[in-house]
Amino acid sequence: PEVRGIADVDVGAARRLAGEIGVSRVSDDCRELLAAPDIDAVLVCSSTDTHADVVIDAATAGKQIFCEKPLDLDLGRIDAALAAVRRAGVRLMLGFNRRFDPDFRRVRDAVAAGAVGRPELLRITSRDPSPPPAEYVKRSGGMFLDMTIHDFDMARFVMDDEVEEVFVAAANLVDPAIGAAGDVDTAAIVLRFASGAIGTIDNSRRAVYGYDQRIEVFGSAGMVANANRTPHTAVHADASGFHAALPLNFFMERYSEAYAIELAAFVAALRAGTEPPVGGEDGRRAIVIGKAAGMSVKSGRPVRLSEVEATTAATAATGALA
Repeated sequence: PEVRGIADVDVGAARRLAGEIGVSRVSDDCRELLAAPDIDAVLVCSSTDTHADVVIDAATAGKQIFCEKPLDLDLGRIDAALAAVRRAGVRLMLGFNRRFDPDFRRVRDAVAAGAVGRPELLRITSRDPSPPPAEYVKRSGGMFLDMTIHDFDMARFVMDDEVEEVFVAAANLVDPAIGAAGDVDTAAIVLRFASGAIGTIDNSRRAVYGYDQRIEVFGSAGMVANANRTPHTAVHADASGFHAALPLNFFMERYSEAYAIELAAFVAALRAGTEPPVGGEDGRRAIVIGKAAGMSVKSGRPVRLSEVEATTAATAATGALA
């Protein structure tokens, strides 16, 4: 594949990147690229609130689409974008990069091969090294739809099972500005799967020792887990204790390999004429789980995903009547 053009509302940023990778076509309007007949596929990596519109425009233009998560924060907008993709007969892949991380993939493959027997317990730890700015929190959709959405997707992927119910205990313990923005920064989440298995996710916006990314699946025949990645595995021991490297500090370091594998998988699917490994429905289901988590925080009770769908359907019906 060849990069044919870059569009960014900050055209200066687009020009800088274009210069680095040797691309001549630059624009501050993505519609210029979508209209170009020599462009077959697009990567949508803009801010979340633009994703659905760009996906709809790209589908209408007949382009194959890779879109970073989430497709949108509103299920109605997600459904409109997915409908546009179906009408156009193009392919859409959602950017859940952790599915392509070799360590997480080994956990998933072991579970799929029956190495742990019947999966019974899932545990995911996902903690950022430092909190995002409050201004980012306000437009990101909040922790569950911006950060934990990766963990929700990994839960479905690793267990090969659907989440049916979510219960959350959450607090604002890290940054008061996040609370003032209407979000939480610390959470413990319990998932109930269709099989009866139980999952737990713990999130924090602040881990002073680095980017904490771990997962474990326990089953009737054993357990499989992965630890954090570190810059090296050397351990130094002295009279004060054992000393090792801290985890890699943030997602660009931890998942650089996964991003490359992810894009290669997108290109491979297009060349083979097959559906991408992560589809629009995967993106939608992760958002439904995230919305159930938000409802659980507000209500203080477990929330079934069917409640989210019912609320969405009622809202759509009200809009149609109006």
